[in-house]
Amino acid sequence: MEQQARWWAVIAVMSGIFLLVTAEQLPIGLLSQVALDLGVTEGTAGLMVTVPGVVAALSAPLLPVAVGRLDRRVMLTGLMIIMTLGSVLSAMAESFGLLLAARALIGMSIGGFWAIAGSIAPRLVPEEKVARAMTIIFGGVTAASVLGVPLGTLLGDISSWRWVFGGLGAFSLLTAGLIWLWLPTLPPREPVRLGMLFQQVFNRGVRVAVLTTACVVVGHFVAYTFISPILQNISGIEQRNVSTLLLLYGAAGLIGNVVAGMKAARNPYAAVLAIPVLLLLVVASFPLLGTRPVSGVLLLMVWGAIFGSISVSIQTWILRTAPNTEAATALMAFVFNMSIGLGALIGGRVVDATSLPTTMWAAAALFLVGVVLVGRTPSRLVNGGRIR
Repeated sequence: MEQQARWWAVIAVMSGIFLLVTAEQLPIGLLSQVALDLGVTEGTAGLMVTVPGVVAALSAPLLPVAVGRLDRRVMLTGLMIIMTLGSVLSAMAESFGLLLAARALIGMSIGGFWAIAGSIAPRLVPEEKVARAMTIIFGGVTAASVLGVPLGTLLGDISSWRWVFGGLGAFSLLTAGLIWLWLPTLPPREPVRLGMLFQQVFNRGVRVAVLTTACVVVGHFVAYTFISPILQNISGIEQRNVSTLLLLYGAAGLIGNVVAGMKAARNPYAAVLAIPVLLLLVVASFPLLGTRPVSGVLLLMVWGAIFGSISVSIQTWILRTAPNTEAATALMAFVFNMSIGLGALIGGRVVDATSLPTTMWAAAALFLVGVVLVGRTPSRLVNGGRIR
């Protein structure tokens, strides 16, 4: 019975990750609608992704330090309540500036929650079940693409982007209650201090994971933030079909997450190396091969499957190499979310200054750097470690 309760706790954490990633990426599907409603350009509207990404990045290392020995169950519940507030205020915002302020609250929740959630699996289940628990928790990331972002886009088309943000707030409040009920008491094993965060970078395994994640995630969001205009202008797909395609993209990502979870448990080095290699091939070729609806959709599905594998693959790498998993996970959350924000910001500037194909090739260049970083790392450094 105790073991069953722990698996419900895993599901509660996954639900929180699902809602947070949905909230962070939701503007991608609603970009055109919000830009039109609040009178800004699509490039400027991309700040709805940049702002929470940057705030989340800063919150990830600072919140665990600030709360010290606070029970992690209390912390995660509180962060979901802040997420509720940010979502409701987003729905009520009457100007773009107020909307960005509300999105900053959401960013705070994302960073703090992600920093803790990534290291929780080994504390909830036996070591032999950690890979499965990690797959479930980070399945929330790809489930957000499967259901959250596409469903939000569809509901936004039917009603309004304001109703979508309001509904997100309601589900966030419900999830806060489930986390409080289902998680056991989780005092930190060792309080995270700023010095520990910096110490992680001196570990080569953590350092390569951090730099590779930065390259891959920045590159992804340079291009993916503008997936709606990419599909419309490059592949010739009508806007009314974009929400359906994002649903299929997310489904492909969910499959990628499950496959990567199994692969990473056996060979995390190969799982991580495959990500920038395949993303490079897909995104670089999209402006050349994705010029028709059919080829554009096929490339989008492959893109989704590959990127859906990144969270579980990188976190498994971290659990094999990091001297302090909670500190390393907080550092990774900082890098991941800062990279989302930077990717959206860079992509917005490149789109406004050049063209969509140029934006995709800029993303591909960053994937190439990721390939070099992992390729120059000995596989034994990662595959020889144990989950901590």
